[in-house]
Amino acid sequence: MTEAITVSKLNTYIKQIFDAEELLHNIPVVGEVFGVSFSRNVIYFSLKDEDATLPCVCFYPALAAEIKEGDKIVVVGSPNFYVKGGKLNFNVVRVEKVGQGRLYEEFIKLKQKLESEGLFDAAHKKTIPNNIKRIGVITSREGAVIQDIKNVAWRRNPTVDIVLFNTKVQGNLAENEIAHAIEVMGSYDGIDVIVVARGGGSLEDLWAYNTEIVARATYNCPKPIVSAVGHETDFTIIDFVSDMRAPTPSAAAELLTFNSEDKRSDLRTQINRLLTAGGSYLADKYNKIDNCSIVLNGLIDKAVSTQSHIVNNHKNALINAFEGFINQKSYEIGLFENTLLKTNPLNILDKGYAKIEQAGKSIGFKKDLNHSQPINIIFKDGQVKAELKGE
Repeated sequence: MTEAITVSKLNTYIKQIFDAEELLHNIPVVGEVFGVSFSRNVIYFSLKDEDATLPCVCFYPALAAEIKEGDKIVVVGSPNFYVKGGKLNFNVVRVEKVGQGRLYEEFIKLKQKLESEGLFDAAHKKTIPNNIKRIGVITSREGAVIQDIKNVAWRRNPTVDIVLFNTKVQGNLAENEIAHAIEVMGSYDGIDVIVVARGGGSLEDLWAYNTEIVARATYNCPKPIVSAVGHETDFTIIDFVSDMRAPTPSAAAELLTFNSEDKRSDLRTQINRLLTAGGSYLADKYNKIDNCSIVLNGLIDKAVSTQSHIVNNHKNALINAFEGFINQKSYEIGLFENTLLKTNPLNILDKGYAKIEQAGKSIGFKKDLNHSQPINIIFKDGQVKAELKGE
């Protein structure tokens, strides 16, 4: 068995359901007044038609003159579930002409038709761009709406462009002008998003935005559309078909623009972060370069030291080899000198021998003498000439 809940919890839950349903807020209801009573400036009465009754309460004494027994009226308000008493009342905030009851019936009928065709489905909603440079606004140039949109948009972002398509916002054939404006702006490449806007008013005043032609033009538009019709409590058919609903025209301008000062602040923050990160990055790289420089200098010093030792070893080896070569050659020269000394003819002359030359040639044998020419006899201390006689 399911665990039981308390009465107050159930009643609170029912109240939350009524409060959360936007379609039940600020709705018109038509019926015949009966059972009017007053208590401490509060008006109590009921509305009835052929099949049902609705208990109503009104906290505005000024409306008493419009709430008369037996009259058929249209009241505007919202259902409220009283938790403590477990009773539903319709809180009335406005009384309208009975003709608006017919408009509300048409509103409900068209809403049900379009909803059944899928025109309200979230799957068909287009995404609103993030970086909007040009906004197309469909409204009257004479109203305060366009000025409100400009003031809010340009205060937040002076660079955004606003293009106005002037149309009627109520009255005869206003819906045709609005639908045509949506079709034209939808085909204009320079527009990023379209805002359909007008100020608040009664159900009759806002009726152009409850028409099928405007609903279908909105649904078929290739560009995203923001509905900003009436006040926050006003709901129209275009609100359900559009890609986004803004509670007011000023709110639409705020939703579609970014605050340039916030962007500048974000940019300054990003720049500071970038500079800080860049400084840290460079400091880290400088530190690594210093460490590499120390290591490289150590390697260079070690390489130079090693090569210097090798060069010194080669130099010493070369010097030793050169000295050995010189010593060897000096020894060989000494031997050669000794040989020369032994074969020096002057040394032979020291022993008492003489050298005989004739015609510049040394004569070693008698047979080589020419008796017709003189000879030179060379002694150690000089030479003499002699002539040959005899054989």
